[in-house]
Amino acid sequence: MTPATLAARDGAVLLDLTGRTLLELTGRDRVPFLHNFCTNDIKALAPGQGCEAFLCNAKGRVLSHVTVFADADSLWLETVAGQAARLRSHLERYIIREDVALHDRSAEVAEVLLTGPRSRELFLEACTPAVADGLREKLSAMPRPGIIAWDRAPWLRVGSVAWLTGSAWLVWGSVAGPAVKDLVAQLIARGGVRGDADDWESLRIDAGFPEYGHDITDDRLPQEVARNRLCLNFHKGCYLGQEPIARLDALGHTNQELRRLRGTGRKIPSRGTRLHDRDSGAEAGIVTSAATHPFEEGVVALGYVKRKWFAAGTVLSWEEGELTVRP
Repeated sequence: MTPATLAARDGAVLLDLTGRTLLELTGRDRVPFLHNFCTNDIKALAPGQGCEAFLCNAKGRVLSHVTVFADADSLWLETVAGQAARLRSHLERYIIREDVALHDRSAEVAEVLLTGPRSRELFLEACTPAVADGLREKLSAMPRPGIIAWDRAPWLRVGSVAWLTGSAWLVWGSVAGPAVKDLVAQLIARGGVRGDADDWESLRIDAGFPEYGHDITDDRLPQEVARNRLCLNFHKGCYLGQEPIARLDALGHTNQELRRLRGTGRKIPSRGTRLHDRDSGAEAGIVTSAATHPFEEGVVALGYVKRKWFAAGTVLSWEEGELTVRP
């Protein structure tokens, strides 16, 4: 357990996610346009609300996993770093007469994730009393995902996301201004602990939050990612890739799905490690991400497991140890 993961369990940890992809969609047709190209109900989002969604190709394969936030005059798409050009190319080819524009804000916005049982308390303490009073009720009522403007500086947003176990608050601010740096300094002065990329990896794997490019690739169907409740709306009507996704839903099951895994040893399996039935040796799945357990001895992992081995508690073997399927 690192100081940062200890803080994530008992206090508050700050994770700098600056550099992740952030696209802003503007124009009067932005909502129906995005609604037609992703798996969740964008038309249902009021300003301040958000959702996770997949963008798919015509065959229903996942091209991106995004968190969508609805602002008063725009939509924001947040996802892993390095995806802006790919997403813009995919979406812009379908803009014909629609009033929609896509803006890459990835290099303009500083992004900090604050998590842990004291994270909301520390965040409010770091604000001036007047700002804290204005935000306290809004934060309590904020949907997850959701986002609101924060009036401490000309451009600041604070959002709630369902990426990690427990509360997770996402703060955005201009890279060019001092507001986010000042906030981070105030949080650390009050007991917040700065985490690093390894801490982020450990925490997100433990929570089951998949990362595109590792846990999700463009040969996967959305249901295989096993994030249906957060990402899929089966009643929203037609969208790109909807037919194969609906057929799989009608079939009633997948042949493999992403699962959280837990190991008791110190050896960390690498991406691509094959998993096998402990007794028969039959191939049962593949590891997509793994890290040291954030809070206990052992390791955590994500991996695709074949249907026969879906059940929580199933023990799978790999060349240097065992991994147990988690709920």
